[in-house]
Amino acid sequence: MQCVKVLGGVVGAAALLGLGIILGHFAIPKGTDSPAPSVSVPQDLDLELLETVMGQLDANRIRENLRELSKEPHLATTPRDEALVQLLLQRWQDPESGLDSARTSEYEVLLSFPSQEQPNHVDVVGPTGDIIHSCRRSEENLTGEQGGPDVVPPYAAYAPPGSPQGLLVYANQGTEEDFMWLSNQGIQLQDTIVLTRYGGIGRGAKAVNAAQHRVAGLLVYTDPGDINDGKSLPNETFPHSWGLPPSGVERGSYFEYFGDPLTPYLPANPSSFRLDPANVSGFPPIPTQPIGFEDAKILLCNLQGILAPAAWQGGLGCDYRLGPGFQPDGIFPAGSQVNMSIYNRLELRNSSNVLGIIRGAVEPDRYVLYGNHRDSWVHGAVDPSSGTAVLLELSRVLGTLLKKGTWRPRRSVVFASWGAEEFGLIGSTEFTEEFFSKLQERTVAYINVDISVFANVTLRAQGTPPVQSVIFSATKQIPAPGTSSLSIYDNWIRYTNRSSPVYGLVPSLGTLGAGSDYAPFVHFLGISSMDLAYNYDRSKTSARIYPTYHTAFDTFDYVDKFVDPGFSSHQAVARTAGSVLLRLSDSLFLPLNVSDYSETLRSFLQAAQQHLGALLKQHSISLGPLVTAVEKFEGAATVLGQHISTMQKGTPDPLQVRMLNDQLMLLERTFLNSRAFPEERYYSHVLWAPRTGSVATFPGLSNACSRATNTGAGSAAWAEVQRQLSILVAALENAAATLRPVADL
Repeated sequence: MQCVKVLGGVVGAAALLGLGIILGHFAIPKGTDSPAPSVSVPQDLDLELLETVMGQLDANRIRENLRELSKEPHLATTPRDEALVQLLLQRWQDPESGLDSARTSEYEVLLSFPSQEQPNHVDVVGPTGDIIHSCRRSEENLTGEQGGPDVVPPYAAYAPPGSPQGLLVYANQGTEEDFMWLSNQGIQLQDTIVLTRYGGIGRGAKAVNAAQHRVAGLLVYTDPGDINDGKSLPNETFPHSWGLPPSGVERGSYFEYFGDPLTPYLPANPSSFRLDPANVSGFPPIPTQPIGFEDAKILLCNLQGILAPAAWQGGLGCDYRLGPGFQPDGIFPAGSQVNMSIYNRLELRNSSNVLGIIRGAVEPDRYVLYGNHRDSWVHGAVDPSSGTAVLLELSRVLGTLLKKGTWRPRRSVVFASWGAEEFGLIGSTEFTEEFFSKLQERTVAYINVDISVFANVTLRAQGTPPVQSVIFSATKQIPAPGTSSLSIYDNWIRYTNRSSPVYGLVPSLGTLGAGSDYAPFVHFLGISSMDLAYNYDRSKTSARIYPTYHTAFDTFDYVDKFVDPGFSSHQAVARTAGSVLLRLSDSLFLPLNVSDYSETLRSFLQAAQQHLGALLKQHSISLGPLVTAVEKFEGAATVLGQHISTMQKGTPDPLQVRMLNDQLMLLERTFLNSRAFPEERYYSHVLWAPRTGSVATFPGLSNACSRATNTGAGSAAWAEVQRQLSILVAALENAAATLRPVADL
């Protein structure tokens, strides 16, 4: 990406601040865009304008956006993906509803595709090598949309080519515990083909675990008991319901990390250093292929061996056995094996991000980012186009107000359409790598709306604690879809809630893992982030996600008929995201409540004391410094909150407001330590890194204690526990220092 630097004039209240702001990459280059009409900028959030935006977000327009976005498959870097790049540019450069500027950036990234000349296939072969059964190579063409030339066949991205053959073994979800249990039962795993079901752990981890037990090849399927509440017949599933059809196959990336595989920590520009693909870590070590549950049923229901445990049983209508091999008196001849022929290939491709920018009037060097990825595995109506349809409608409404001269945000707003997310959050990660320092210094928050509607029952919000209050404030003012008079907040609290020692009963705000493009922003850059969507009632279904996820059945008609008829839930998400965006971009005081971190820290501390305290004491490790650090943070957060309340009641000096807002904005960064988790890639946040330990506390401490439990006193594992404790204490003390008065050195 060309980084355009322009010295901006000192505008509005910024002149009073004497800040001499330099407009960075997201400023409007001189002479490239016609100036927007002048506008009187309010000093704080304009509630009347907010109400106007809420009223103008149109469900029918979102529906038509989705129809256009999902009418053809748009796998990353394909011609249709690039056509959508042009569509976004056209919308964001529209003279009546566009933004200040729009541009693309390209990265040269390593992707994985199945061979068109040699399709992947999975067969059962008899003792003489003859093919007894062949698994489907493509999904059944139920609606005329599953058989086109642009529909990529099911495959496991980044799985290596190969033709392993062996006896079949069933390994449940393919966790390390599952494989260990099989080994303990005396089941031979070496040189077998293992069948696992989706769920429990990430896709790539299944292949890694299998390889560690010298498995030759891996098959993965979606069990109807995990996705369809047990329904598996053709007349019970799509197109007759929202259930996954028997031939449906979940595609996906099996790369264990995120970002371009060849350029970790570097933007994937043509000049960047690249690793040798043969030496890249994180790829599946063995050939892997996903299949539909109709084929999984034929394989699994004919296995011999002992009965699988009750927890390993599923919805295929038979007893699941473990193998190895098929029943001698079944449909396959004795000694039949499974053969996998995988021909995936790696390719360097150019993938585009699209950025649409609205320059802030007062603080143009403070950015509120709103993003979603654009690429899909096939049509991608739910994932990701439901989110992009919302993004386009929100940017249309704000762009129209901008072009009319009735609004300009206090802070800059950046809309982003990320490329190649499905292969491992590639576009967003490359962006954060290229503009690491700028984004860390200037980004207020990141809003992610990927799948905007999983289903049409209730809001699902995830985020770091400081964004909880702004989400709550927004949802209390927006009516929930449907006939009830409840707000989105009141409806949300009915389905997912928790008891807060500070607020009482509140909706549950989920935590952020690495499932979408928020990951590099929170884990790598330490930016307060959130992910917003509408969801189903989890008490009414066992589905781990919407049933046609990553299949060729995720189409516009699927959404229109089953997921959100009328698109009122899409509209609700647009209103929620739009309200949050405006509150972050226009409020004089940033609506980030850092005190909400106190509750998280106290909860983590109590879990450590209760579940790890005695163990640590046995090894002469004290939690005292951590207790003190948490108390320091709580005290500093309380004092800062009181200071904010006092300032809000008066006529604050603009520079004092700016200084205070920077404290709120930068708090999340204080929890970063790039050396805390050397075994992980991009994970630097000491509160939200992956937790493998069983205790729900600070992840580094939990993980280290789990590894050290069965080691002797004075071991390297116990030294790592002490190191993790010191890392935590330092981070919390730095966080408390950030919240204290700026002049207090």
